[in-house]
Amino acid sequence: MRILLTNDDGIHAPGFAALHAALQGLGELIPFAPLTVQSATSHGITYHDPLFVDEVSVAAGFDGTAIDGRPADCVKLAITTLWEERFGKGSRPDLTISGMNSGANIGINVLYSGTVAAAMESAFLGVPSIAVSLLIRDRAAIQWARAAEHARRFIDRILEHPLDPHDVINLNLPRTEDPDAPLPPLRVVPMNTAPLAEHYDRRDSPAGQRYYWAAGSGLNFAHTAEGSDVETIFDGAATVTPLSYDMTHVDRMPVWADRLGVSPDGGA
Repeated sequence: MRILLTNDDGIHAPGFAALHAALQGLGELIPFAPLTVQSATSHGITYHDPLFVDEVSVAAGFDGTAIDGRPADCVKLAITTLWEERFGKGSRPDLTISGMNSGANIGINVLYSGTVAAAMESAFLGVPSIAVSLLIRDRAAIQWARAAEHARRFIDRILEHPLDPHDVINLNLPRTEDPDAPLPPLRVVPMNTAPLAEHYDRRDSPAGQRYYWAAGSGLNFAHTAEGSDVETIFDGAATVTPLSYDMTHVDRMPVWADRLGVSPDGGA
């Protein structure tokens, strides 16, 4: 099995290195990741600038392809072009794994996340994917290797079952600050649907120009639904949430068809 390994924290990120190490033996790992940190870039792609590509040696001891673009760029370029250049015409990854992200991608952050966007792009192109993220509270205490070991255990469990070409599995791990932390329980849960309860600090530049700086942790939600990914991960369990890139609100189709006097399939 050939696995496209990507992320949004950049090819030199500690979470990327830890997950690369933990995934050894699962298959052939082929890293295609952003050159620089691309957190919260969502599903942005590059059309008006070139995507520079370099082969790099990562300090953790592996080689990879660094792409000067966003996470979705990396996956799109890899699957449509670079993979065939390396492995031959018609070849494709068997699986994409995106992560391990520095910070949980739960609730509304699923929409902001470059980690999840990379996984979504893969599935959209017909390669199933798993996004992996870690809840962080104390950066100085993060046990990357232990968290990656837990991620591997859960990925193995996921892969015991068939994945459809367009499947996206969003895996989040609770905070891991003990090198001997036991494997957390795993729950399959829905995404919390609430905005972030955050604000912007107003400041003035030395030249007197007004500007605003986003304040907050990115994990303060207006409310937390019972049984959601937010509640579950803060309770110390790992979460799996199946996602879809098809954003059609199916239940609202008949409503709008009736309002506009057309059939739900778009006919008159």
